[in-house]
Amino acid sequence: MSSEHVIGRWLRDRARTTPHRVAIDFLDAETTYAELDERSERLAAGLLAAGLVRGDRVATLTASSPEHVVVFFACAKAGLVLVPLNWRLTQPELAYQLADAEPALLLHDDLHAETAAALHRRSAGLEDLVAVSNYLHGAAPADDDGLLLVYTSGTTGKPKGALLTHANCFWTNLSFDLATGIDGDDIALAVLPQFHCGGWNVQTLLAWWKGAKVILEPSFDAVRALLLIAEKRVTTMMGVPANYLFIAQEPAFATADLSSLRRAVVGGAPMPEALLDTWSKRGVEIVQGYGLTEAAPNVLAVPPEDAVRKRGFAGKPYPHVDVELHDPGTGSVIDGAGEGELVVRGPNVFAGYWRNPESTAAAMAGGWLHTGDVARRDDEGYYRIVGRTKDVVISGGENIYPAEVENVLHEHPAVAEAAVVGVPDERWGEVCLAFVALCGEATEDELLEFSRLRLARYKVPKGIRFVEALPRNAMNKVAKSELVEQVA
Repeated sequence: MSSEHVIGRWLRDRARTTPHRVAIDFLDAETTYAELDERSERLAAGLLAAGLVRGDRVATLTASSPEHVVVFFACAKAGLVLVPLNWRLTQPELAYQLADAEPALLLHDDLHAETAAALHRRSAGLEDLVAVSNYLHGAAPADDDGLLLVYTSGTTGKPKGALLTHANCFWTNLSFDLATGIDGDDIALAVLPQFHCGGWNVQTLLAWWKGAKVILEPSFDAVRALLLIAEKRVTTMMGVPANYLFIAQEPAFATADLSSLRRAVVGGAPMPEALLDTWSKRGVEIVQGYGLTEAAPNVLAVPPEDAVRKRGFAGKPYPHVDVELHDPGTGSVIDGAGEGELVVRGPNVFAGYWRNPESTAAAMAGGWLHTGDVARRDDEGYYRIVGRTKDVVISGGENIYPAEVENVLHEHPAVAEAAVVGVPDERWGEVCLAFVALCGEATEDELLEFSRLRLARYKVPKGIRFVEALPRNAMNKVAKSELVEQVA
């Protein structure tokens, strides 16, 4: 196995070439490339000295921070796999993922120290570990070694860990650069959480590869984002539609100085065209794209020069990425203009689901990654995402699989059966609505509170509708299309 495409080298090369450039601006505290490289070298050595070996997992429970970036590059250099956990999840949800990943270590920030200690026998604060001063030479990681293990919700209600290799991350960042790139003099605003694949592989890692400056935020705040664009002269940013919506809803948006922002990228869910118009009127054309964690995540993007003409489209395939449309029923290839399931192939496609060969085989049937998303291709080769074959709700850029929510509702003793569907929402794009048939006494408030204790906030249904029984088809499956029609 080669080691030509390992991510740790990016930082070593950059620190050698431009050591004094600022890599991270975090709440006005700056970290240079030399400092980031040196701190991650020491931490990599410290992790190996502590007994971790190549291939071990290092889980993190933290908001975005320079310390978390140090951990990422330390793992990249030491041949370890970073498992960034979603701090929005409840303890039972986190416990499941930790049991599945079996990390050797759980690192945390101060806010999540108590939770981490309760979840893992070997937990430590990020600030404690970055001070390690040892230096060791270990075996260099290879291209096909795991780098990121990112958990995505599953249609069975249980999340699956998508394993991304060094090569996956190398190629997806290279293709992103070739399509909608970043320059060394760019200033990138990073507001996406680092427990998402997009928090690393859409702009931020590429920025550090190219020697740009990243304005790193611990979390997203619309008012602060507007201020930072003007004060820091931000030239590029990435967000999900909800980020751009909340910024546009701020009273200061109409007069804010956006003159430095030459490129804004959106992903995670389709962007409403009315919102694209709102930003366009302020002189910012938002470049749309499409991706999924299993593709590390970049698949489609609209070239900047076509941002206006192809508004509403997800774009064309990135360089080094191949896509096809397959008939969802027969699996046959659809040529020319048409509609079908979007399938993906390329060096960006993940290594598979962690310890889940059955799900991996299903996702990669025929050598293509089956996205479960339905796309329409026009006669110019541009794709528009029009629906999903998978039963998934995308709320504010977060994937929610109804089966997981239904499983929780079914745990309530008064619930006979439950079905969850996605319904349109002006604020979040989509939200979950639950239909419940009771076998005992329960109120809407009681069931919602029951869900809040067991699910991340964004997964909790926005409402409960009580029915005598759920509609079913001839195969005795719940006819969710009928429920959606009732909502409409």
